Amino acid sequence: MFTGIVEELGEITAVENLGDASRFRLRGPVVTEGAKHGDSIAVNGVCLTVVETADGEFTADVMAETLKRSSLGALAVGSRVNLERPMVADGRFGGHIVQGHVDGTGTIIDRKPSENWEIVKISLPADLARYVVEKGSITVDGVSLTVVDAGPDYFTISLIPTTLALTTLGIKQAGDPVNLEVDVIAKYVERLLGSRTEESAK
Repeated sequence: MFTGIVEELGEITAVENLGDASRFRLRGPVVTEGAKHGDSIAVNGVCLTVVETADGEFTADVMAETLKRSSLGALAVGSRVNLERPMVADGRFGGHIVQGHVDGTGTIIDRKPSENWEIVKISLPADLARYVVEKGSITVDGVSLTVVDAGPDYFTISLIPTTLALTTLGIKQAGDPVNLEVDVIAKYVERLLGSRTEESAK
């Protein structure tokens, strides 16, 4: 489990095409400290398994399904990425529950800077709109954020200077894709209420 608090802005240093998958090598000296084969690291909000580590870098295999359903397929050598290690049992819970299982992708529609923050508008797939509510939580490229405004096919977020400086959301522009993970609690509630409705109808 992750919390959506990005630990490090990493970089893709190599991409190897494996046919039905890709192998990424990523630079991230903070997240690789103490990491070993089999550990998990979230890359732009996608939970990946470490294959090997060396000299502040790690490699991870990304299967075709993940490349298709997330924005990782658009990454290339030199791309910057948000990195986060899983939360430890006695760690501080700073964001919200993030699984690292991307629900879909959105596209940055526009950015409106102000003196101390920036409002970013992002497109929202129709099948995810029901899970996104004003002042609710959403994960964008692995960053835990609060929804400012929720429309039928978009939502907006407000980014503080720290988020702009320390994550990819500070450098992405209109037209760029982002990974989205909605609040898992909303999905559980929907499933439970649906089951109760089905039972009542019998």
